[in-house]
Amino acid sequence: MGKVTGFLEVKRRGVPYRDTVVRKNDWREVYNYNPKEIVVEQAARCMDCGIPFCQGDTGCPLSNIIPDWNHLVYQNDWEEAIKRLHATNNFPEVTGRVCPAPCEEACTLNINIEPVTIKQIERTIADTAAEKGWIVPQPPKVKTGKRVAVVGSGPAGLAGAQQLARAGHDVVVFEKADRIGGLLRYGIPHFKMEKEMIDRRMAQMQAEGVEFRANAHIGGEGKHGVPATQLLAEYDAVLLACGSEKPRDLPIPGRDMKGVHFAMDFLTQQNKRNHGDVISGDVAIDAKGKRVVVIGGGDTGSDCIGTSHRQGASDVVNLELMPQPPEERAGDPPWPWWPYKLSTSHAHKEGGSREFAVATKKFIEDGKGQVRALQAIRLQWSPDRRKFEEIAGSEFEIPCDLVLLAMGFVHPVHEGLVKQLHLELDQRGNVATDMQWATSLEKVFCAGDMTRGQSLVVWAISDGRRAARAVDQYLMGNSELPKGRRRTLPDTLKGKKKAAAV
Repeated sequence: MGKVTGFLEVKRRGVPYRDTVVRKNDWREVYNYNPKEIVVEQAARCMDCGIPFCQGDTGCPLSNIIPDWNHLVYQNDWEEAIKRLHATNNFPEVTGRVCPAPCEEACTLNINIEPVTIKQIERTIADTAAEKGWIVPQPPKVKTGKRVAVVGSGPAGLAGAQQLARAGHDVVVFEKADRIGGLLRYGIPHFKMEKEMIDRRMAQMQAEGVEFRANAHIGGEGKHGVPATQLLAEYDAVLLACGSEKPRDLPIPGRDMKGVHFAMDFLTQQNKRNHGDVISGDVAIDAKGKRVVVIGGGDTGSDCIGTSHRQGASDVVNLELMPQPPEERAGDPPWPWWPYKLSTSHAHKEGGSREFAVATKKFIEDGKGQVRALQAIRLQWSPDRRKFEEIAGSEFEIPCDLVLLAMGFVHPVHEGLVKQLHLELDQRGNVATDMQWATSLEKVFCAGDMTRGQSLVVWAISDGRRAARAVDQYLMGNSELPKGRRRTLPDTLKGKKKAAAV
């Protein structure tokens, strides 16, 4: 693949960032993308490794045919490259921007040399295809007459909807928010992915027959509420892709003070502002001029840091419960598994500080119901990172005016849709499904974080595609949609009888 001696002759050249000072003053993407000639040169590094771990179980959840499109890019055959990419991935322009690239960590070169810049190559293929007009609708040749409702317009819902529409079904996507896109629209900041990516795909999907209905809260109340049972009466199948939206809370003294918020509320508001919405009054969350503490060291925490910088925070501190990882890959887990090592995002490089192995004990009030500081304590972790002890006498305070809780999500929201349909849950509170993505209720299927638990965008797209095939097979008796990789989730409905849809 690529050039036989390419990995020996060409050094890795990743995507550089725009100037820190400049990018902190706008909401455009942080990347300063390399020109195509450099990307072609990088594709030459893909070696004929025999077993491409990049697309195996330790690499890409979508089983992207990575060596093939690396080779096509090296040959400057961009049009054929996007065909290979679209064969496994509905939205490569998304994954090429926001996926953490487990494929690169699993790259054979990564044993002792820097890996191929797979993510950069993928993004460049997708963007080139958009520029050239190669991303076109693929409407079905024959319509089946079957109607499918997809609930949720995040990556799993959109991928599933597109696959089902291409199979010939009439698909309606329901979204409780005022705009389509779910996590892609309101969870991921503009500076990581500009939203015309979603709009472009929406136009393609509408031309393929998908209908989008925003402000339609299935199982919700109020003027936008739609009874969940209504879908069972009106559609031949229902695919749930509502995500894992129940945030992990921090029930400590002072949690109810003003100035302590969930991260997703903060990020959603800013994304709405970037779309032109005005958010004011007591509900507005703004970091301008404030001392901000972000609790949680994952991607959501990083997004909060970057957003706080752009809003004009006076100071940003990031707290992480776990100990600081080493800067180089630790021996456990070994290649090709996802490494244990320190991750420093573009947002961390923009300013602020980080504290590891710290637990927050309580929030401290200013006397008027507003948080003014938090009290924390340092932790001593065991070598296997499974247990910790508080270090006596290590308590300290951090002054703050705004605290953002970015500690992940525990399971989907149960109130509303899940309870109305009486869906079985697994031990973690996710919607239980069998090996065919079916729930405990006849003709109702589930995909993405709603059944998997909090995970990556690339897993959501993969699950949506495979669940779409299962729905198609349920409706038609067989399916010509791609199988994708084998299901890695356990069958949490094994041996249980499904309830009849009413």
